[in-house]
Amino acid sequence: MENIYNYLNKFENMNFSDFTAFVREVFHDDEGFIILHDPRFIGNERKYLLDAMDSNFVSSVGEYVGKFEQAICEYTGSKYAIAAVNGTSALHICLLLAGVKADEEVITQPVSFIATCNAISYTGAKPVFVDVDRRTMGMSAEKLEDFLKENARRGADGFTYNNKTGRRFAAVVPMHTFGHPCDLDGIVEICERYNIPLVEDSAESIGSYYKGKHTGLFGKLSALSFNGNKVITTGGGGMILTQDEELAKLAKHITTTAKVPHRWEYNHDYTAYNYRLTNLAAALGLGQIEQCDYFIEQKRKLTDKYKAFFADKDIEFFVEPENCRSNYWLNAVILKDREERDAFLTYTNDNGVMTRPIWVLNNKLDMYRGCQCGDLSNSQWLEDRVVNIPSTVIIPDYYENIKKGLYR
Repeated sequence: MENIYNYLNKFENMNFSDFTAFVREVFHDDEGFIILHDPRFIGNERKYLLDAMDSNFVSSVGEYVGKFEQAICEYTGSKYAIAAVNGTSALHICLLLAGVKADEEVITQPVSFIATCNAISYTGAKPVFVDVDRRTMGMSAEKLEDFLKENARRGADGFTYNNKTGRRFAAVVPMHTFGHPCDLDGIVEICERYNIPLVEDSAESIGSYYKGKHTGLFGKLSALSFNGNKVITTGGGGMILTQDEELAKLAKHITTTAKVPHRWEYNHDYTAYNYRLTNLAAALGLGQIEQCDYFIEQKRKLTDKYKAFFADKDIEFFVEPENCRSNYWLNAVILKDREERDAFLTYTNDNGVMTRPIWVLNNKLDMYRGCQCGDLSNSQWLEDRVVNIPSTVIIPDYYENIKKGLYR
């Protein structure tokens, strides 16, 4: 810790206090602890929640579940959407429906929240890690190609297998880090050529577009998350997206314990899951998705302010990739090295502005330490430097307006 404070004292190009003062000014908060990302409820959320409560259908049976699913279809352009209790369960089901089985392998990126690898593990498969692009912070098509050229062979059955382990590569799972789309053209082409299903982890990218098309529509299936800190929230919730009617039907069936429809019998035809979103959560989600465009508009205004602030600083502000429109779920900066990163984290959090580093690379975690990896130099470079900064939708006097009952 002493080294960090020494570094703070010798840092010449930017006083970290300028940044914390700027954040307090932008967020209109002179004294409180400014957290990374707060939810905002300014529309019909309370109305829909009360209506769901009054209906007495508060669990997964209720009209708001279907309404929320339809609203997500309309917002994203997906043909089908199936609501789940969280993003991890949604991704778990996506992998199962993509055909992932125990003792197979799923290629993913080490730069991600642990839920990505956990969902892979739930299937009994093993994650394999390829590197990310610095310009997207998501899976690199170039590194994916390099890894497959070195490690893959096509089997007589048409599937692609790992030369080293003999296991089938059952899926490729890129994650759109902090809402920034991956190089989807490149990844899609590689997956098609190697006959490996593409499953998008779109947990962070509601409202993000790649070449005018919403993320989550490029793979066989994809998963969204509506955790409490996401752009929109259901408290805890997720969504499965697919363009395949049969997969959509099966997703709904196995997320509702695979109960066979009957007036009174409890008969089930799969070992399935109780993953269906509740009507209460869906009511909240419906109110939130109605505000999603407004939220992202405000987030992008905040991004513009950050861009202007960092324009003449020696800290790089991360901007959306070319040909993309990102939701800027969590804004990010890139420091010179790990020492400066830790100094920045220490100063900001000590002074009431929440910042956090990018996740510890998943291949370094005890559960996944032995998994096969390609060259991960970009991932390591980002882990040493990337810090998220406050990204909440700014609505002046939000909490005062709640007390006044303006959002009822």
